[in-house]
Amino acid sequence: MQRAAQNAWTICIAGARRGFTTSLASTSRCHRISLCSSPRATAVPHRTVMSSSQWTCTPRVFPTSGLELLDQSIELEEETLPNYQPEKYYPVNQGEVLNDRYQTIAKIGYGVTSTVWLAKDLIASTYVVLKVYITGQNRDHERELRMYKHMNSVTKKHPGRNFIRKLLDHFYIQGPHGRHICLVHEPLGISADILVKMSPGHVMSLDDMKPGIRQLLIALDFLHSECHIIHTDLQLKNLLLPGPETSYLSRFEEAEVTDPSPRKILKDRTIYKSLGFLSRGGLPVLTDFGEARSGEKEHDDDIMPNVYRAPEVILRSSWGYKVDIWNVAMVAWDIVSPRTLINGKNVDGVFDDRVHMAELVALLGPPPPEFREQRHLSSVFWDESGTWKEVAPIPDITIETLAEKVKGEDKEGFLRWLRMALQWNPKDRPTALELLYDEWLMKGLGE
Repeated sequence: MQRAAQNAWTICIAGARRGFTTSLASTSRCHRISLCSSPRATAVPHRTVMSSSQWTCTPRVFPTSGLELLDQSIELEEETLPNYQPEKYYPVNQGEVLNDRYQTIAKIGYGVTSTVWLAKDLIASTYVVLKVYITGQNRDHERELRMYKHMNSVTKKHPGRNFIRKLLDHFYIQGPHGRHICLVHEPLGISADILVKMSPGHVMSLDDMKPGIRQLLIALDFLHSECHIIHTDLQLKNLLLPGPETSYLSRFEEAEVTDPSPRKILKDRTIYKSLGFLSRGGLPVLTDFGEARSGEKEHDDDIMPNVYRAPEVILRSSWGYKVDIWNVAMVAWDIVSPRTLINGKNVDGVFDDRVHMAELVALLGPPPPEFREQRHLSSVFWDESGTWKEVAPIPDITIETLAEKVKGEDKEGFLRWLRMALQWNPKDRPTALELLYDEWLMKGLGE
């Protein structure tokens, strides 16, 4: 049963090949599907490749003509993000060598703080991923680097170290509008979020979910007990499957040379269409430490995606390691349920803390007096006797009713495990190891 459950994190990859890629007979690489047809034209890159005596492989020369150019009037990729400011993004070009070492091959992702590129390490002759941060206020960017450096400094052996994305290198580059930090990582595959969406009904069964959650908890124990780091942003999109084999990435590179990525060329930059590549399957590893915090300090700042926020975060009170335990429960729920446990939106469709808290009362019951008394913002929601102030109607829902469509054996055991993690009082929540060694989660291991 354990082997079959672990395969669930691989079985869906076949669906990914069918749904998101088509094979090229000569390259066996994913082929992109453009959102709009576009003419092919000549483009001339504005950077040239420089040689280095340390290189062990020759940089590739990418075509400058016959490219698929996309309509300049249609927003693409990072341009579609809210508050997009082009000058904050480093204008990476395909084939550019960064830090006199890493040649960019193809763009594979983007976000509000960075673009992500598959690249070739010309010194080690290996494939890497470059996360090129935007310029400007780099507190979060420097924080992620600081957290990775700290994790790398921990010498004690722990199995959880293997379940966290590795930082291979970092460097800074000067762009037209400021300095950018670049993190160098091992290539990884698709996110667990995409994987779950490709599963039948956009969910996994309880048995199929268990191996991934076990691995996440082992990684979390390493972070908490050895590194003293709180991740604060556990969600499916930050869990990535293992990357493809080197032979696959080599074919991917060849395909980019013969048939480069679609792009739109603007006056001061080129916006590339992101490509994806297949994972070889396996359990996901934990990534993205841009919101991580030291566990050795007091914190009360706002963290976590809205629907995942722990009650102490909603109430702007101090929080610690146990926010990650709350998040593990939310991640587990998202794997087995087609809807998030929390909706949190008011009648106007706006996320509202009052609605969020009312839903928690419906799902978990009222908080204990100790929890309310230690958090001054509790007075917004409850009076001195603990009576709800009707700041929002308490919905007629329970965890049991929301879990009606959850599939798998021992649903009762799962809901008990879930409630262990979703305690009002952080100190009442188990540690990562305690949650890992729960009888329900351990059942089926080794079978």
